[in-house]
Amino acid sequence: MGGSLGRIWVLAGATFTQLVRMKTFYFLLIFCALVALAGSLNIMAYNAEQQMKLVKDVSLGAMSLFASIFGIVATAMLIPRDMEDRTLYTILAKPVPRVEYLIGKLLGVLMVIGVSLAAMHLFFSGVLYARQEMLLADDMTMMADRVDLTEEDVQSYAERVREQGVTWNLVNATGAIFLKACVVTASAMVISTVATTSLFTIIVSVLVFFIGHVQALARTYWVDVEGGGVVAKLFSALVALVFPDYQLYNVIDGVVSGEWIPFGAMLKLVGLTAFYVGIYTVVAYLVFAEKEL
Repeated sequence: MGGSLGRIWVLAGATFTQLVRMKTFYFLLIFCALVALAGSLNIMAYNAEQQMKLVKDVSLGAMSLFASIFGIVATAMLIPRDMEDRTLYTILAKPVPRVEYLIGKLLGVLMVIGVSLAAMHLFFSGVLYARQEMLLADDMTMMADRVDLTEEDVQSYAERVREQGVTWNLVNATGAIFLKACVVTASAMVISTVATTSLFTIIVSVLVFFIGHVQALARTYWVDVEGGGVVAKLFSALVALVFPDYQLYNVIDGVVSGEWIPFGAMLKLVGLTAFYVGIYTVVAYLVFAEKEL
């Protein structure tokens, strides 16, 4: 058991190092940082609360985009690249069980996503806090000269602005983005074990990603609006099993509007993520175990 965990950790560490050196990683990280920075500067036409909401919306959206795209692209490139470099044959000749190889590669990708999201979260929180303090300083100065406002009015306004600033709810939002990226990456891993090229894996993974975002709406239409029978309900259940409902991870709108994400809701997302990642890992192993290398 210890040897297996050790091999998996070595593979995950090697994958982490390999992915950090990829130019794609730096491009997406810089892109998201620039988007977050731009969203914090080019918003002078809004009041304080609206500015804070827009910073959160743009920044969290950029983080979610990065995590999903990187999870697909990185996973799509790993196995084909290892085969081209003949690294895969060297690893499996150690011998390293194929299931350990897949788990190690998956963990390596998720480590990069987790570290990058943590870095972007800190950057985003710093930008948001700086914007919050700047807006409060400016508004407090103006409000101090208004005789129609009481001290309670000023404090109430300051509390509303701070509620839109840096809170623990942002940690929950970042966590939900990471959990979604785990499922996206695991599904891409399944496709990569079947595909022969990285391009095919990316295209199919993006298609699966799109289906996961619209399948809940489609199921509602088939079953509730059209009044589908048993066949339609079974088909919709099968679709829900194969394609996860990514809308369940969409907590950004609620966080932007100031809604608190309950602890129970986060636990459900963790359980849902564990289920899909486990299922996808098993399927990927069954396919990869039969693949001739």
